[in-house]
Amino acid sequence: MKIKRIDHIAIVVEDIDQALGFWRDALGLDLSHVEDVPDQQSIVAFLPTGESEVELVKPTTDSSGVARFLEKRGPGIHHICFEVEDIEAALSSLRQDNIRLINETPMIGTGGKKIAFIHPESTHGVLVELYELTGQEPEMRLARARRLADRVLTGGQTMANSALEFLRGLGSNGR
Repeated sequence: MKIKRIDHIAIVVEDIDQALGFWRDALGLDLSHVEDVPDQQSIVAFLPTGESEVELVKPTTDSSGVARFLEKRGPGIHHICFEVEDIEAALSSLRQDNIRLINETPMIGTGGKKIAFIHPESTHGVLVELYELTGQEPEMRLARARRLADRVLTGGQTMANSALEFLRGLGSNGR
């Protein structure tokens, strides 16, 4: 198995804005973007550092795996992710070494990556994610960013219209 690099360290947080007070403001890491990840029932803030990232992960439901982790263990490191050249070969090698896997076969994760998790029982208590980059990732990230931008624009337009109506109401009451 060939590990290319540490891709990211995921940290579960209760409040992304509060967590950014440390990771972005105190440490000086840049916030590259925030993604809503519906299939993981979470919102993720991405803070690149060198060739890796810190990911701040906040659950969006009370029933997600991230929410259960937060309830049981509190905020903190959730998992470490390694980029591999060939995820199927990596999983095969781990199975041969009797390593307990959460995912026997890769699934498509955030941004179109192929991902799989290794059970903490085999890693001395650390949830480990493996991922292989696919050609879909840049396209999927762009589509997510566009959806988020559309929601922000729509919300902003709604607020602006409401403010205008309020101001018009004030103007007509003064006559």
